[in-house]
Amino acid sequence: MSRSWSRGPRRRYAPRPPRSLWRRLLDYGLTVVLLALFILVAARLDRLETRKEQGTAIVNDGDSITLGIERIRMRGIDAPEYTQTCRKEGADYPCGKLARQSLVRLIAGRPVSCSGWQRDRYGRLLGDCKAGDTDLNRAQVQSGWAVAFGDFETDEATARAAKVGIWAGSFEEPQDWRDSHHDQPVEKKHGTLASLGDALRELVRLW
Repeated sequence: MSRSWSRGPRRRYAPRPPRSLWRRLLDYGLTVVLLALFILVAARLDRLETRKEQGTAIVNDGDSITLGIERIRMRGIDAPEYTQTCRKEGADYPCGKLARQSLVRLIAGRPVSCSGWQRDRYGRLLGDCKAGDTDLNRAQVQSGWAVAFGDFETDEATARAAKVGIWAGSFEEPQDWRDSHHDQPVEKKHGTLASLGDALRELVRLW
């Protein structure tokens, strides 16, 4: 078996003309500006102080606890409000109370630690919380007693497919329930992307 091929005409490469003095000065200037911005951002990041709280948790509802005097709203999730009802098998049931009970079971009397730097409109710390090795935020979504609210969409999809927790019946989204039962501003989602946006806005404010 033979192969035949022909050599095409060689392409000639002409050397690039040297950059003009003004172009080089512009490149150097942009480099200096970017470096200065990087230094300023690095200097301001320490102003975004992360708070860490730990201790015995008082469970308020399915997505909020109190540690000492610090009220904490669990970041990236949204559980039914304590007085909210959902529907299953043709009857209403107290899904808000069951969401709180789920969080109590997950904590299981263990010390809880939470960390975060953002606060919601009520002044509560938006926290990522753990009890031992249990990621409480994620576990509430996985158990079906909270919906994703900026994070944990994959965990929500798994819980929905398994029809656990509130997914076993029908329910009103906690945000919609709050809007219809309380005359309050809409709570924005507080997942990873929202956190990045808040960080940028905070850095601009600090400058």
